[in-house]
Amino acid sequence: MTERTRRLSRRSFVLALGAATAATAAAVATRGSPPAQPASGEGKRTKQGYQASAHVGRYYRTTRV
Repeated sequence: MTERTRRLSRRSFVLALGAATAATAAAVATRGSPPAQPASGEGKRTKQGYQASAHVGRYYRTTRV
């Protein structure tokens, strides 16, 4: 095996190792964890969407210029 072939072989190995590492990191990042389930009876809302409440009104008053 010549010096040039050996050098190219090392470069190919390092390139493949880097690609495998990137693919593994991407797979782990996209996998995530399953969404947490609320305990029975807790966190259930009957209304959905925006609800104007007292604390929301106070916040809006603080943002007026």
